[in-house]
Amino acid sequence: MIINKALTIAGSDSGGGAGIQADLKTFQELGVFGMSALTAVTAQNTKGVQGVYPMTAEAVVAQIQSIGEDLVPDAVKTGMLFNAEIIEGVSREITRYQWKNVVIDPVMVAKGGASLLQKEAIAAMKEYLIPLSILITPNIPEAEVLTGLRIKTDQQKNEAARKLHDMGAKNVMIKGGHDEAENDAVDLLFDGQRFYEFKSKRIQTVNTHGTGCTFSAAITAGLAEGMTVSNAVERAKRFIQAAIEDDLQLGSGHGPTNHWAYNRRKKEIFVHGS
Repeated sequence: MIINKALTIAGSDSGGGAGIQADLKTFQELGVFGMSALTAVTAQNTKGVQGVYPMTAEAVVAQIQSIGEDLVPDAVKTGMLFNAEIIEGVSREITRYQWKNVVIDPVMVAKGGASLLQKEAIAAMKEYLIPLSILITPNIPEAEVLTGLRIKTDQQKNEAARKLHDMGAKNVMIKGGHDEAENDAVDLLFDGQRFYEFKSKRIQTVNTHGTGCTFSAAITAGLAEGMTVSNAVERAKRFIQAAIEDDLQLGSGHGPTNHWAYNRRKKEIFVHGS
């Protein structure tokens, strides 16, 4: 029996909706064995981030080495990396172990506005980490920071995707959750030659905490299983759409998505046939 494995290198969310917790839940739901290297502990809930306590770069590297020497991942996802030292250490270990299916979710700001990436770390991400990725998954504000471009139109989104590809990312997906369009959320995938759009109905809800983490984790799970990037994105799109639509209505702020919604829907279709 082949067990596909995925490693997430990210921060902890004590509220359970984002970060390491969201990644591991997503891996589990999609049948992939999840492993983790913790970059920071955050004190947070649906109302916001109350504290950020980063690990040392040495501690992050040690965790990655423990995985690399025994439980070799089929895909790797990075989330909150916080500072340049951690980014450089993570990049060095990815290169050392020659991991190829690397998905970068360039987490910069929490849903409530708290900064999760130091400004000086952005240059390190562009220099060391992005060139190692099979896919980078910024939302529009993150893509603007990384490229220095203003993104308001489809043409500007395309230009940003090209610029991120020129930085070394093999594939670029700019998420559309921050678009101003009212009806659809459109994620743009660029493979260096062609653009692909993945559309879904926009849901009016405040319960979207952890959507970026969950979406990129679902893509990572697909890559760990041997899917192509486009097929992994397509399934991940269905996964996150179900997670948003069937929200859990937890907490008094930005509530988490529903990580078991996708499989629960599949089960209902199997049982009821619709």
